Amino acid sequence: MENVESAMPAEAIASRVIPHTPLEDAQAILFAAAFASLGVAFLRHGGLLTGGTAGIALLSARLTRFSFGQIYFVLNLPFFWLGVRQLGWRFTAKTFAAIGVFSFASDHLDGVLHLGFVAPVYGALLGGALVGTGLLMLFRHDASLGGLNILAIHLQRRFGVRAGVFQMVVDASIVVASAFVVSLTTLLLSIAGAIAMNLVLAVNHRPGRYLGA
Repeated sequence: MENVESAMPAEAIASRVIPHTPLEDAQAILFAAAFASLGVAFLRHGGLLTGGTAGIALLSARLTRFSFGQIYFVLNLPFFWLGVRQLGWRFTAKTFAAIGVFSFASDHLDGVLHLGFVAPVYGALLGGALVGTGLLMLFRHDASLGGLNILAIHLQRRFGVRAGVFQMVVDASIVVASAFVVSLTTLLLSIAGAIAMNLVLAVNHRPGRYLGA
């Protein structure tokens, strides 16, 4: 028997969506930032890289005196214009709130958590999955962690390109491009982490599966 809701026009389904309240958005931003910052901590603990602006920030933090959070926040500033122009002020405001909380949490996580031994494969996969879970929470509250996330959501909304698949291809490409500064083992583990992160999105954030605002 055909699912009644799946047979309804998209406009009818959208009209039934109950928007998230400001309180719901706030808790999503806080918990998403917590998940993502913990995921980055696992990656940093293993000396791993990742894709997107986070990958650039991790690499830059190794080579400069600036922290990961500081670099990540600055790298995202150019995307403010794209966010406002393509996705609106509401999305952009929530996104930059998430970026701020994530940057702060990443730089101060050592004050509440110290990681001991973490098996490299486990750290790569769990770190990637935690970041992906944080992104998924934000996507479902009409927000992101900036950078390529903004572009991915724009492409999904406008052209139907699945955000997770797009980010998986781009992130894997960025990690591979970092091959000249890391060992082969670190490179392979970094790719595994990027795949784990984007699988969370590719499987759970498909067009039409979840409607949130």
